[in-house]
Amino acid sequence: MSAGPLTPDLRDALSEILPDDTLRDPSETYLSEPRGTWKGVAGALALPRDTEEVARIVRFAAEHRIAIVPWGGGTGLVGGQVSEEGAAILLSLERMRAVRGVWPEENVMVVEAGAVLADVQNAAAEVDRLFPLSLASEGSARIGGLLATNAGGVNVLRYGNARDLCLGIEAVLPSGEIMHGLKRLRKDNTGYDLRNLLIGAEGTLGIITAAALRLFPRPHAEGTAMLVVEGPEAALDLLARAQVTGGVSAFELISGEGLRFLAETGVPVKQPFDEIPDWSVLIDLGLPDGMDPAASLERLFETAFEAGLASDGVIAQSEAQRRDIWALRESIPEANKRVGAIVSSDVSLPLSEIPGFIVDCNAALRHETDLRINVFGHLGDGNLHYNLFPPVGRSKVEFADRTEHLRAIVDEAVAARNGSFSAEHGVGRLKVSQLERYGDPAKLGAMRAIKAALDPGGIMNPGAVLRA
Repeated sequence: MSAGPLTPDLRDALSEILPDDTLRDPSETYLSEPRGTWKGVAGALALPRDTEEVARIVRFAAEHRIAIVPWGGGTGLVGGQVSEEGAAILLSLERMRAVRGVWPEENVMVVEAGAVLADVQNAAAEVDRLFPLSLASEGSARIGGLLATNAGGVNVLRYGNARDLCLGIEAVLPSGEIMHGLKRLRKDNTGYDLRNLLIGAEGTLGIITAAALRLFPRPHAEGTAMLVVEGPEAALDLLARAQVTGGVSAFELISGEGLRFLAETGVPVKQPFDEIPDWSVLIDLGLPDGMDPAASLERLFETAFEAGLASDGVIAQSEAQRRDIWALRESIPEANKRVGAIVSSDVSLPLSEIPGFIVDCNAALRHETDLRINVFGHLGDGNLHYNLFPPVGRSKVEFADRTEHLRAIVDEAVAARNGSFSAEHGVGRLKVSQLERYGDPAKLGAMRAIKAALDPGGIMNPGAVLRA
C-alpha cells in the first residue's frame, strides 16, 4: 500500500495538533524547481518551528499513510523537492534556522537544517573559522537539503562533500521518532552509521532537522588565477603540479563554449582574455601566514608555460579581481539556462579517464547532430557538467524527441569508463530510470530493503531515488 494524499479532512485533523499558522497553502515558489521540468502539487505546506513539531507531523503522516515531500531551499536540479502525484505534505524547515552553538576551539558548529548556507559561512567567519561548502546557490540553499543531497561545490578537492563536513545529525525518522545524533565527535564506532545513511538519501529515509558541522582555520591569504591550457589532458598535468605546491582549494575546467555563451547571452561578467580560449582552468589557493598565493600562482604558470601546458593566464592582483574571476565561473549556469540546454549531465569519472571521455563522447554526439557542447566543472574531484545545446539559431524544443537518446549516449560513455551519471546533484525523480539501468543490482536490492525497513508506509518523499 503506497502513501496517499492529504485530504481536506486529514488536513483539518493535522492542523488541530499544530500551532496556528503551521499549515498553509503553498505558493508557486514551493511547487516549482529551477529547470521547470516539473510542477508540483501539495495538500498543504507545513512550516514547523522546532524538531518536536516535525516529529508530530511525521507521526501523523505515518499513522494515516500520507506522503511527505521535504523542501529545503528549492535549488535542487533533479526534482527531489517536487511531486506531481497526489497531494503530499510539503514540509519546509525554513523557520528552523538557528545556530545552536559554536565551538571554535573544537572547529564545530551546530545549526538547524533550515539555516541558509551563506548564513552558516558568515557565522563561521565571525569566530575566525571557515565552513568550506561553497556553491552558486549558497544564498538560498539550506543545510538540510545540502546534506540530504550530499552536495559538492567548488571546494570538494580540498575539504570534501557535505558528508565529509558533518560530524552528526539530528533527524526525524519515518516513524516519527527523533534520532538524537548531534555528537561533536570525530570517532564514534558504536554500530551502524545512520548519519551517513541519511546524508545523501534525499529525504527518503527521514528528515534531517539539525547538524553538527566541521569548521576549519581560515586561510591567511587566498589567490585565484585563470590559465589557458591546451586541453583536458594538459589541465590534469597542471592539476598534479599545482597540488605539489599545496593549498589548492579548487581547480575548475572551463571550455571555450561556456565563455562564448556568457558573451552571447549578455551575462554581465568580465572576460579575462581578448580571444576566448578553447580550454582554461580556474585555480584557487588558500595558504597559511608567510606564503604569498599570487607568487605561488606565478611560479606555477611559469612552470606550466615551460612545459607547454599553459599559454596564457591572468592572476588576480586584488580581492576585486579574484571575485571577478569567480563570477565568470559561477555565471556559466545562468548563461546555459539562457541558451537552453537539450541535456544537462552531472557526471563523475576517474581523473585519468576524463580526457578520453571528452574526446569519445564529443565524437559520438557530433556524429549524431551538430550540437554545441559545453563542458565545465570541478576537474579536481572528477566532476564534470557535460551539457548539450542546440546549434545557433535553433531551439531546444526542436530536439525534444531526441533528448533521451542523446542523454543515453552520454551515460553510456560515462559507464564505459567506470564513472557515475550523478556526481553531486543526486538522483531525485529525474534520474530514477538511470539508477535502475546503471546501478549495481546488489546495491539497489539493499537500498530497497533499507527503505522498506525504515519507511514501511512509503511516506518519505515517494518516487525520489527509488520508484514508488
